[in-house]
Amino acid sequence: MSQPGCEALDALVHEYPSLGQCAAEIGAARDALIAAYEDGCKLLLCGNGGSAADCEHIAGELLKGFERSRPLRAELRSALAAQGPEGEALARRLQQALPAISLTGHPSFTSAWANDVDPNLGFAQLVVALGNAGDVLLAISTSGEARNVTLAACAARALGMTVIGLSGGDGGALAPLCDVCVTLPGGSVAEIQELHRPAYHYLCRAVEAHFFGE
Repeated sequence: MSQPGCEALDALVHEYPSLGQCAAEIGAARDALIAAYEDGCKLLLCGNGGSAADCEHIAGELLKGFERSRPLRAELRSALAAQGPEGEALARRLQQALPAISLTGHPSFTSAWANDVDPNLGFAQLVVALGNAGDVLLAISTSGEARNVTLAACAARALGMTVIGLSGGDGGALAPLCDVCVTLPGGSVAEIQELHRPAYHYLCRAVEAHFFGE
């Protein structure tokens, strides 16, 4: 682990002391994401309700600059500039991304699949459709018992993906399906979700700093 990442994790725990009990797992999740991105792989995310919103939030932080500038690589800027004035504008304004796909959208697929097959298998089908060995699935369930999320984790494991869980309590049925399971303390769904946000913001911040830091 890089020292800056460790320092930032220490700062997170200082600000949110209750995260101290899962700091090692948060650090392991960070390292797994960095390793996957270094290998040219991508992140898939799934969850329900508030966790679905978190999936979209996380993907949004990774697909563009979060806290750092992300200018395009020189070779892509040159290739865009060669396309003329519009390409030059793109070269100036587009940003490097960390590939992340939230599986919580796709309404045409989701409604058709739920009607024709089984709504609990929707995320698993998207994992099979979009995932590859070496990719990461971030599976979010405050209880760890969301059936469609645990089935997605099963599919991801079969594909040779890394599975990171973001949960609460003891991680429920999700925990044994994960390579890393970050279980946040809290007496209610809302309390767990309120701790999910600083944990995943840390992950986004640390991964971005690794790839786009000075």
